[in-house]
Amino acid sequence: MIVNATQTLLVELFTEELPPKALKRLGEAFAAGVANDLRERGYLTASSAVTPYATPRRLAVTISDVASTAPDAEVVDKLMPAKVAFGVDGEPTEALRKKLAALGRGHLATRAPEAIDGPDRRYMAHDGKADYVYLRSLAKGQPLVRGLQEALDETIAKLPIPKVMSYQRPDGSTVKFVRPAHGLIALHGADIVPVRVLDLEAGRTTGGHRFLSRGQRTIATADAYAPTLEAEGKVVPSFAARRARIVVGLEGAAGDATPIMPDALLDEVTALVEWPVVYMGTFDPAFLTVPQECLILTMQLNQKYFALADDSGKLVNRFLLVSNIETRDPAAIIGGNERVLRARLADAKFFFDQDRRQRLDTRVGKLASIVFHNKLGSQADRMNRVRSIAGMLAPLLGADAGEVDRAALLAKADLVTDMVGEFPELQGLMGRYYATHDGEAPVVATAIEQHYWPKGAGAPLPDHAVAQTVALADKLETLAGMFGIGQVPTGDKDPFALRRAALGVIRILIERQRALSLAQMVDGAFASFHAVPGVTAAPDALLDFIHDRLRGYLRDQGYTATQVAAVVDARPDRIADLPSRLAAVQAFAALPESAALAAANKRIVNILRKSGAEAAPAVDDARLTAGAEQDLFAIFARLGPKVDTDYGNGDFAGALQALAAAKPAVDRYFEDVMVMADDPAIRANRLALLRDVATTMNRVADISKLAQ
Repeated sequence: MIVNATQTLLVELFTEELPPKALKRLGEAFAAGVANDLRERGYLTASSAVTPYATPRRLAVTISDVASTAPDAEVVDKLMPAKVAFGVDGEPTEALRKKLAALGRGHLATRAPEAIDGPDRRYMAHDGKADYVYLRSLAKGQPLVRGLQEALDETIAKLPIPKVMSYQRPDGSTVKFVRPAHGLIALHGADIVPVRVLDLEAGRTTGGHRFLSRGQRTIATADAYAPTLEAEGKVVPSFAARRARIVVGLEGAAGDATPIMPDALLDEVTALVEWPVVYMGTFDPAFLTVPQECLILTMQLNQKYFALADDSGKLVNRFLLVSNIETRDPAAIIGGNERVLRARLADAKFFFDQDRRQRLDTRVGKLASIVFHNKLGSQADRMNRVRSIAGMLAPLLGADAGEVDRAALLAKADLVTDMVGEFPELQGLMGRYYATHDGEAPVVATAIEQHYWPKGAGAPLPDHAVAQTVALADKLETLAGMFGIGQVPTGDKDPFALRRAALGVIRILIERQRALSLAQMVDGAFASFHAVPGVTAAPDALLDFIHDRLRGYLRDQGYTATQVAAVVDARPDRIADLPSRLAAVQAFAALPESAALAAANKRIVNILRKSGAEAAPAVDDARLTAGAEQDLFAIFARLGPKVDTDYGNGDFAGALQALAAAKPAVDRYFEDVMVMADDPAIRANRLALLRDVATTMNRVADISKLAQ
């Protein structure tokens, strides 16, 4: 092997079938882990390209331009304090001599090591506290086999494995990995890198397609990996390339229809096949009388099929399946899948027909048998609390109280239906279908479905007042209940989706322009738990949680941290107008006067924080000195009413931009006036003036937060 030759590196772990829902992430983590570790060790160049591979039976990566030997690297060791290393005569002490000898650098234990030729240097430097002796040496670059072994060991230990399994190798040794591993390839160019992983020795052979390929495949060079597997092994090793092939196949086979291709299903199907082939099947059009969401979910969850829709979005009685078998006559494959799907769709139709035999309102009583939380009671208890909160919100949102109560009563009733029992993902949606079948008012039926909305970031919001009212009540009940029993999210753990609930409240209030009081809503939510023992009202903690989510929401809209702080740090009670306020803050920040005004405002805020209690109840203009003080009073006497009027009209930009006229007076005031005068009456009057100035300046937002 030529020293420092850069060639493509290939590493592959050949395994038994990997968990499909984890495959994409495992493949990406394996490739990134090996590449990042080798990069940190110096084996990669600026032009090194990393290509991940992942199939049901392998994790692999190729990296171009990998050096056979890492470059020599400078190493600095901090040895000991200078006062320990040298005696009063300046000679090295025995402690320093022993330390250098232990490091194989005994020849540097001289009075003047800089006179010694060679790559190693002993020197002294200050570390911020004292003088220390350091050793700078040149570490010889390690061969690739050592670096790759360490990289693989670290990468495998850190893989995001959903569940580790133990298995025995033929020699009786026990190994732990996501699935049993049976082969390892490590090639640098055409040469095997002799590493050992999971009790496997590296070689150059791998398995091809389980059915379409015969025997082991030999990989001649790292660059030949993907072409060899595709040509000889009938395996498309790249997850991304295989997924793209599936998409092309689905779109081509769909004809005049449109395949419904959710990303999660595409990823899962890609993880199930190595040589994807798309076939089309059909089903009895009589099944189309079942809500199409039920049919689609049946196809996707149970069978991993792709449903087809026409130009209007209506389901057609055809479906697409992705097979791992390529054959000239797929009739047997298609027929078998059609028979399986027929049984699944028959179940869905049976559930739908049976559910409609019983009115939704007669199912409400059964909610008492479903435990929501052992400290918070049943779904029936929860439903009654949602009704209470919704009743409080209805007049505030202009919603019909009767429709709101009816929707809240029926909102959870579909949880006890057969269809939702089989497909929990359909909760709410099936409630709408069944409520419509029962003759409930359309607004009530819609609210039953939409009270779960939004279901995620960017997802649709409830359309009308009734749905918005029940949606807010549902989310507030969950938040208050969980905070009331101390079930607050920690770290990444949020089993009751409280972050999503809080974000849903925020989005409804802001994006639907609902000017409700957060404090009133939260108090009303906690009040609904008055008869539940063990629930302690924690409105401040819940409001803090909502405001934290509000900060994240506004940052995601493109506002800076300081801009968000200017409007959120004061914990606004009504948040519907915050985007308008933030737009005004952005416009104000662009003014040439903004930086000086923000800095002055910050100074005023700090003064008032320390001494504001001394301020007079009102400004006595007779106590104002001529010049800068009277000018500041006069200009804010004019600006105050205008800012208040603009604010009241929702013209936040106008209110903030009006402040630009005050810059000269503010600057002059702080140049000429001593706020903390010795005379207590004058000092109190000046503090009162600054209080009035701060009130006007911060009417829209706390502009002191914009100061650098």
